[in-house]
Amino acid sequence: MLPLCCWDTPGADTTLWAAAPPWGGVYVWGGVGTAGPAPAAGADINLVIHDGWLQSAPSSRCHNSPCPPPPPVIGAINERQHRHSADPAMSSLDAIREGYARFDPHAYLQNNYVPPRADFSSEECVVPWKLRCLICGRTLIDVGSGPTIYQLLSACEHFEEIVATDFLEVNREELRRWVRGEPGAFDWSPFIQHVCKIEGRGEPWQEKEQRLRGRLRRILPIDVHRADPLGAPLHPPADALLSTFCLEAVSPDRAAFGRALVNVGSMLRPGGHALLLGALGESFYLAGAARLPVVPLDEDDVRGALSDAGFTLRDFRSYAMPPALRTGVDDRGSRPPHRTE
Repeated sequence: MLPLCCWDTPGADTTLWAAAPPWGGVYVWGGVGTAGPAPAAGADINLVIHDGWLQSAPSSRCHNSPCPPPPPVIGAINERQHRHSADPAMSSLDAIREGYARFDPHAYLQNNYVPPRADFSSEECVVPWKLRCLICGRTLIDVGSGPTIYQLLSACEHFEEIVATDFLEVNREELRRWVRGEPGAFDWSPFIQHVCKIEGRGEPWQEKEQRLRGRLRRILPIDVHRADPLGAPLHPPADALLSTFCLEAVSPDRAAFGRALVNVGSMLRPGGHALLLGALGESFYLAGAARLPVVPLDEDDVRGALSDAGFTLRDFRSYAMPPALRTGVDDRGSRPPHRTE
């Protein structure tokens, strides 16, 4: 099975593919196969690198802020870390944690999940592209969900249980409000309708909405910078892992990004699979009053980190973000070369 991951980069989106999804049909997210001990021997990680600057919308990075930037995927910093640690790495993580204290999930959702980012009438829109990538899934932990559920819409057809996670309580509460169907919760119906159209089964969108609510049984705190991101091992380990615009958005530098990959991979069972989406060449994104830093990665950084963590890259593809949609994020960073394999 090959779930894939995506990363955003200014101007282009890249998707990596591993193999055909075991659950048949439609390609899943990109492909990165892993056989290393870190993520669990024999695990497959699909990687998609998104080269468009997404702003607060999940353009490729579904969960930290603007589309290109990581959507509010926060799952990264230990709330109990000492603020005045003598360790420079800890100080950097503390700074990121303090920045996310100002994260506004409502502003983030408006930046990334309403038109023009969520213009389903245009194939240039980043959201339809992301939804086409996230078409399949199996048993799954969503790392750094942020306040969004669009990345889980197809997965609910293939997973008995979906575990959503995020570092921020405000994002976890936003997810709970949607699961409970509370008034004022973000309206994901246009996304659900679009996914139903992509899947082509003629299913009423309301049925998919209720199915996802039923499968989304746990919404947990996570810190991707801990060896045990969930605080304790999950039993049994996950069959599949999904992470959209999270790791690069909560890591102070490339080294921390690499360690987070190892930590997250530890939640996979042997032979499991992972799907990642992210941004390249981005240095910050906006979520209300919060201006959140992003470690500016290029394709080589991602490839190297995956290799060091025990993953093998199977395929790489990208999506180019139209200039008009590059808002809410730093679009002045380096633009990694566009290439596919």
